[in-house]
Amino acid sequence: MNSQEIPSKQKLVIEAGRTEQQYWKDLWRYRELFYFLAWRDILVRYKQTAIGMAWALIRPFLTMVVFTVVFGNLAKLPSEGVPYPILVFAGMLPWQFFSTALSECSNSLISNANLISKVYFPRLIVPTSALIVSFVDFMISGMILLALMAWYNFVPDWRILTLPLFTLIAFAAAMGAGLWLAALNVEYRDFRFVVPFLVQFGLYISPVGFSSTIVSQKWRLLYSLNPMVGVIDGFRWAILGGESQIYLPGFALSLALVILLLFSGIWYFRKMERKFADVI
Repeated sequence: MNSQEIPSKQKLVIEAGRTEQQYWKDLWRYRELFYFLAWRDILVRYKQTAIGMAWALIRPFLTMVVFTVVFGNLAKLPSEGVPYPILVFAGMLPWQFFSTALSECSNSLISNANLISKVYFPRLIVPTSALIVSFVDFMISGMILLALMAWYNFVPDWRILTLPLFTLIAFAAAMGAGLWLAALNVEYRDFRFVVPFLVQFGLYISPVGFSSTIVSQKWRLLYSLNPMVGVIDGFRWAILGGESQIYLPGFALSLALVILLLFSGIWYFRKMERKFADVI
């Protein structure tokens, strides 16, 4: 056999950095995986429960009742000219979405460890799909708000049209914080104990059961360092109308912190992503 009959060897060339360059395109290419993970989590969330998705209504409703009794009936806090249950639930909606998203996102990588360790795909898909599950609960809980409005004959004004904008801000806050916790939970498993504490603590320092107007004017800007203050105030401004007002300096500060939280969360998640398969 002469040398001409020997087939030439094929070369496999691995281009450095190619995965990094194609990452954001891969998010679109792997969109079906995003749909699959989100739909799977929605289906199994209340599987084998007696009342199923009704839990998405019962939990915020009971919390609203407790806050209404404590802050509205006992403490007699101001309600911005609307029935106190509506005031509470207008704040409960974005907080429930945010807190649920934190819990779901922080555990999303760990619960999908087998998938992450075996198959390549943009890991950003996993916590983002967990956000969609929380958003479904958010939409279901909105039915309680509609029922409360019907019960009290409350009709929102034109501001309700701005609600999608504040929902987008809430989504950005949840995603930013969720990405931080998801990445940290992979490297430091202590965060599975920290997250429930953060959610519980955040509920009490956020204006969920009361209006932020009760905070002294000289402390309101400092209070707005909690990004959820601006988000909740925005929801109430859009839903309640009338006497409800936004403290603009505080809202601007909260919005800036949400944007910082989102982009820093994406940056840190991408930085740690290369280690996920090894550490998880």
